Amino acid sequence: GDLLPADGVLIQGNDLKIDESALTGESDHVRKSLEKDPLLLSGTHVMEGSGRMVVTAVGVNSQSGIIFTLLGAAGDDEDGGDRRGG
Repeated sequence: GDLLPADGVLIQGNDLKIDESALTGESDHVRKSLEKDPLLLSGTHVMEGSGRMVVTAVGVNSQSGIIFTLLGAAGDDEDGGDRRGG
């Protein structure tokens, strides 16, 4: 399946199923539709169907970008130092 490069809202879909296991850990594919669960997240894979979305966030502002930023910040804090300088 195609990797979604950005977060967005589904505006047109045809039997769309998404693999969100990279973010949620759930192995079941999630059915997306305009009426129910129209949010699409970067880092997830399209497994079936097709659709169009309006992009709402990219890069560090996307859901996966926020997670990577938080994980990186946690790793940077290991030395306990204050990085503000001064």
